[in-house]
Amino acid sequence: MTRQLVVSKGFFVLTLCLSIIYSVKAQKSGYEYSIYGFVRGELYCNSRSNVEGVDGLFYLYPKDVLPDADGKDLNAYSNGSFYTFATRLGLDMKGPDVGAAKVSAKIETDFGGTNNINFMLRIRQIYLKLAWDKGSSLLLGQAWHPMFGEVMPNMLNLSTGSPFQPFNRSPQLNFQHATKHFKLTASALYQLVYLSTGPAGKTENYTKNGVLPELYLGADYKNGNFLFGGGADMISLKPRTEATANSGVYRVNERITSFSYELHTKYTYNIFQISGKTLIAENQTHNTMLGGFGVTATDPRTGKQEYTPFRHSTSWLNVVIGKEYQGSLFAGFTKNLGVSEKLESAGKLYGTGLDIDKLLTLNFCLSYNLPHWKLGAEYTNSTAWYGKTDIEDGKSKDTHDVTNHRIEAVFMYYF
Repeated sequence: MTRQLVVSKGFFVLTLCLSIIYSVKAQKSGYEYSIYGFVRGELYCNSRSNVEGVDGLFYLYPKDVLPDADGKDLNAYSNGSFYTFATRLGLDMKGPDVGAAKVSAKIETDFGGTNNINFMLRIRQIYLKLAWDKGSSLLLGQAWHPMFGEVMPNMLNLSTGSPFQPFNRSPQLNFQHATKHFKLTASALYQLVYLSTGPAGKTENYTKNGVLPELYLGADYKNGNFLFGGGADMISLKPRTEATANSGVYRVNERITSFSYELHTKYTYNIFQISGKTLIAENQTHNTMLGGFGVTATDPRTGKQEYTPFRHSTSWLNVVIGKEYQGSLFAGFTKNLGVSEKLESAGKLYGTGLDIDKLLTLNFCLSYNLPHWKLGAEYTNSTAWYGKTDIEDGKSKDTHDVTNHRIEAVFMYYF
């Protein structure tokens, strides 16, 4: 978090100061810039303890039952708070052009970098973009993962539909080519903030040591109010470079490569919008989804391990009606499809929610929207079916359900 704080704060403050001090000169030199953002406050309350981020603002799903010495559930306690550190500030810049390419850039930050009660300025997006008249563009820097895409749920919670909707901002090289109705996207992505999970916990070393970037290829078709598209994603990780076995340390060459596929659609008519997305996802923990991988075999001499990814089927549907007075219904469902190879042990699993057989979330939202204001309230009902991992197929068996009820109220002032 310290590195993110220093980098984002340094870039943002420097750019902002230069924009103010040299504003007249900048405009004459062909630069354009605009500051944007919002002040956001939110009050929430949960019926039990949950898996979450950003001090509870980024809600995911309820935790499993954790019995105490008397058999009482340690996670069955309500909690809630009020925060404003999701407030956002951004700077958009344009020009001067480079040859036939139009140049733009973005620096965007908020105060959502948390460490207990320390709220820190953090990187959201920082990128440079080159765009050509024939519909091609190249983005270099940290921006939204292409699997987040143009189709996303309309809801108040910061999670924006996670863990059903991929949620990630990553350093990347993103090339797009658009025509009247079609858009093609090809991306090479790296990790910084949103990380894969492995033997050493969450770290970017799995992709750094693996050298290969995450690769995404997608296509969209848009005609009037209708949009349909899909994409394929590959991520290749090196879980470890060394292992300990037989009282010795050995250099090992381990790798796990996973493939994920997604389809999305959106239709808008007047004040009505319906959208959805469905995925077959492998090892997508860096996209804030359920998943991961497990060990299938271990070399008895060197300790080298072989792996297999967990596969999940994930879908969501979102219906929105209204503009000034707006209502929204969201439904998300995830099912653990298990693994393709027998696991060595249920104790050698790396990921998020691998003991969940299925997860269902329903979300109802009402908001009042003005040009510079949003006031809204939201109710979320989320149920997770926890069980024991079967090493034969990786699926969760003998399940029991756990439910959380969440109420949230939000105000936002845009500028």
